[in-house]
Amino acid sequence: MRHGIWSLALTVSLSASLSAQDVRSHVTTLASEAMGGRLTGTEGAAKAAAYIVSELKRLGISPLPGRSDFRVPFEFTSGVTDTGSSFRVGDWDAPDDGLRGLAFSEVGEASGSIVFAGYGITVPESQDFGYDSYFGLEVEDKIVLVLRYFPEDASQEVKSVLARYSGLRYKARNARERGAKGLLVVTGPRSPSAGELAALNFDTAAAGSGIVAASITGLVADKLFENVSDKTLEQAQHDLDSANPHVGGFDIPDVTATLTVKLERETGTGFNVVGYFPPSASTAEGASEDRFVLVGAHYDHLGEGKQGSSLAGADEAGQIHGGADDNASGVAAVLAIAERLKGRERKSSVAFGFWSGEEMGLLGSGAFVASKVLASEALTAYVNFDMVGRMRDNKLVLQAVGTSDVWPRLIEQTNVPVGFDVQTSEDPYLPTDVTSFNQAEVPSVNFFTGSHSEYHKPSDRAELINYEDLDRVARFGALLTEKLSNLDERPVFIKVARSSQAGGSRDSVRAFTGTIPDYASDVEGLLLGGVIEGGPAEEAGLAAGDLIKEFAGQAITNIYDYTYALDVVKVGEPIDVVYERDGETLKTTLTPRARK
Repeated sequence: MRHGIWSLALTVSLSASLSAQDVRSHVTTLASEAMGGRLTGTEGAAKAAAYIVSELKRLGISPLPGRSDFRVPFEFTSGVTDTGSSFRVGDWDAPDDGLRGLAFSEVGEASGSIVFAGYGITVPESQDFGYDSYFGLEVEDKIVLVLRYFPEDASQEVKSVLARYSGLRYKARNARERGAKGLLVVTGPRSPSAGELAALNFDTAAAGSGIVAASITGLVADKLFENVSDKTLEQAQHDLDSANPHVGGFDIPDVTATLTVKLERETGTGFNVVGYFPPSASTAEGASEDRFVLVGAHYDHLGEGKQGSSLAGADEAGQIHGGADDNASGVAAVLAIAERLKGRERKSSVAFGFWSGEEMGLLGSGAFVASKVLASEALTAYVNFDMVGRMRDNKLVLQAVGTSDVWPRLIEQTNVPVGFDVQTSEDPYLPTDVTSFNQAEVPSVNFFTGSHSEYHKPSDRAELINYEDLDRVARFGALLTEKLSNLDERPVFIKVARSSQAGGSRDSVRAFTGTIPDYASDVEGLLLGGVIEGGPAEEAGLAAGDLIKEFAGQAITNIYDYTYALDVVKVGEPIDVVYERDGETLKTTLTPRARK
């Protein structure tokens, strides 16, 4: 009897060890130099997709019903070049370096009079917040001039609301829906990077905005304001920066302008990789081939880090970003889940999705949802894995659990044999592929083990992965997926209200502090997982493990307090930071910089 128990224990131990070796093999292969950083649309991404396809075939997984290939293509804008946009006011032509088409602009011409519409922000009535830059203005068939970002002197609470509606694409949509022909955006003299043009690479989505749109310099905007008798652009911005809803825009008199935007877009093709297991034959009664649980992870990364989101230091510039944790670890987890589920009982189909284009703005998962290759109505639930290879202190973060009331019970049951210190968050509005499925009203959950100082750097390497715990994450995921695939009733989707704590789009975030929060921590304050090399935080003496308790005069008890505090700080103005290190309370001064 003792020998039998010992043999069983050995078998279980060996099985776990072999499984950990499997996830190690997946990560080291995907994060190797041969994959070139897996940038969407590149040869490296194609090699990664081929590797995943070979693994799916090995496991006996089939392409989705009606398809003969695991690869599901989607198009994306791989690059945009301004090929000669121009702006004429009367008989005056703006200099070539005075404007630049925005990446999402329609190619074409717009002529008409000009209306200054402040910050170009409208907060929806459903938010019970009265702010509309277009109140009292008539902009149909005209060109609208708006300020970039949002009011500089508004209160912390007001900024947190306005920031959500201050993205350039949102401002373009706002102008278009009011009948405007064109949009001009200027970085105001009281804003970070005053007078500078907006970068052309803010937006990689293939879809245009339905309006001709360009960024202009402060000098060009000043030329327009020569026709305003009672104020300059700086004075107009000053009046608006209190966020007083009664301060409005105005017509710029005696000005007729022509805006011409010429862009050349390079279109690339990315590939999602998707396959599935049908219901098991032994559960024919009550089984449904038309119902799917989808398990997914993005397999793309940053290539050599030349697309703008790399955090590499000067000594690492141009090096391959292997992305071992982000997100070879997630791909390894999904493949390990598929391995465990092979031959298991299931009443519904289980699909496995590997997304490309996540680092460019959730392009792959968004295209997959829109394509209806697998209709959202057929999806019981979506389970996502993004950065699950660097577990610390046994903490597993499960996000988006507010999307269905089924999650708390299933998570608690699933964790019994695994034993993680599970921390949950209801918020589904995350910078990962869960967001695409939440928008399609699919109950979703995201697995995450926390950020770290190697995030988006070449140093995110395979040898830093915690493989034993990565395998445990995969085990948890397999158990959860198996439970989902055997539910008698579909989980009910719950729409989580987007709180005012949520941040705006990438082009509305201005202050750069160089901090890397540890999102998996459960402490009072903001625990730093790391700091960006050469950033303001490092220059201020902050380091990984520091616990921020006060920032710019604001008490910090969690990540949201920190987000609020960031809305208040001004670029270039020193702020005090109170933090704890090794039980000692310390104070330093940090000077935020403009985010480029």
